[in-house]
Order: sequence, then structure tokens, then C-alpha cells
Amino acid sequence: MDVPAAADVDGPIRIALADDSFLMREAMQQVLDRLDGVEVVAVCDHGERLLEAVDRERPRVVVTDVRMPPSGDDEGIRVARRLRVVHPEVGVVVLSQYAEPSYGLGLLDGGAGGRAYLLKERLHDPAELLAAIQVVARGGSLIDPHMVELLMGAGERGGSALAQLTAREREVLGLMAQGRSNAAIADALVLTKRAVEKHVGAIFLRLGLRDEEVVSRRVTAVLMYLAEADARDA
Repeated sequence: MDVPAAADVDGPIRIALADDSFLMREAMQQVLDRLDGVEVVAVCDHGERLLEAVDRERPRVVVTDVRMPPSGDDEGIRVARRLRVVHPEVGVVVLSQYAEPSYGLGLLDGGAGGRAYLLKERLHDPAELLAAIQVVARGGSLIDPHMVELLMGAGERGGSALAQLTAREREVLGLMAQGRSNAAIADALVLTKRAVEKHVGAIFLRLGLRDEEVVSRRVTAVLMYLAEADARDA
């Protein structure tokens, strides 16, 4: 099968790869090695070693499993948060075996830019992994379609729910997608914090996001926004 080449982003996209499973690391590296315009510069089995590799090799993108040592549960998300602080220019593609809403929420914490969440089943199609790498290398966002479907199913909606939003509500949602707090949104739009809270509440109501026990309403709204943006750009 022909594999598309990565578009130029200051030369080959340098990749640091991490997974605690030897077999998965081998499989992922084989997939990445087949992609033109992508160069694997580090392979790690541990979150702390991955951070050390980023300091040393300065990759453009990190491709990491979500579960690995030392935390075991959400190490990939923790790495993504840490990189947001120490290397904000590095994109992160988090791979998971499961479509876990909590992982999506954690990954978008602090901003959606330069972050992608993919299910490992997507690895059978190198083009999908390449697309995620290209997107985060440019500071964009990509969420696995199955994750979006899962989260959008948490509310009762019909048709294009986002079309129901007012222009101001879409502005507020766009800033939410950047990871901004209500206070930061208020400053950006020259509104009171109370006014922003009312807009956020209206967004949740229009999108049918009523059950916070099922999934975070804020992250669901953001994922819907990102999904629509991806569809427009396609």
C-alpha cells in the first residue's frame, strides 16, 4: 500500500515514540518508518525517559501510549500536560486502546492546540496516524471520530446542534476550545464573568448536555466544536 508523504514542516517531522509494550513499540516504529517525511529520533518505554528524550532530541511530535510507567494509568496525559509547560512547541499524539472521556478531558486541559487522541486500532491505516502527526505538528487538534461519537451521544441532539448557537455563544465556545477559563474568556471578550457563565450555560442547554455524571459537558462541547472545524477543513 502506498503511504502518503508528510507535508513539509521545516524538514522531516521528528518523532519521539513511547509505549511500555515491546511488541507495540516495534509495531508502531515499523508503521512510522514507512511514512515519508517522518523520522523517529527516540523510542522509550517510560514517561520519565520520554521527557528526557524530548529534552535531548527536541522532536516536533511525541507519539505516546496513554498507559505506561511510572504512573501506569494516565502517563501519556501527564506527559502531554508537562510538555505544555516545558516544551509548548511539541505536539502530542496520545494513543489508547479505549475511548475514555476522562482521557479526552485531561488531554485538552490547558488547551486543545497541538494535541490528538487516537485509538490504537487506527494504526492499521498509516494515513490516519500520519494525519494526526501532521495536525499536531502545526498546532492543530484531532480527536478520534469514535471518541467524538461517544461524547456527542451523551446528550439528546438532532441535526446540527452547533447551528443553534448564537454568534456570541460560538465565540465563547471557540475560546473554550483553546482551553481558556471563564475568567479568561471574560477578559478576551470584554464581558463580566457572570455573563460568560450565562453563555456557557446556554451553550450546554442548546447542545443538550445535561448529565455531568456521564461525561464532562465542557469537554463534550469542545469536542463537538473541533469535530465541526475538522469537517470544514477537510
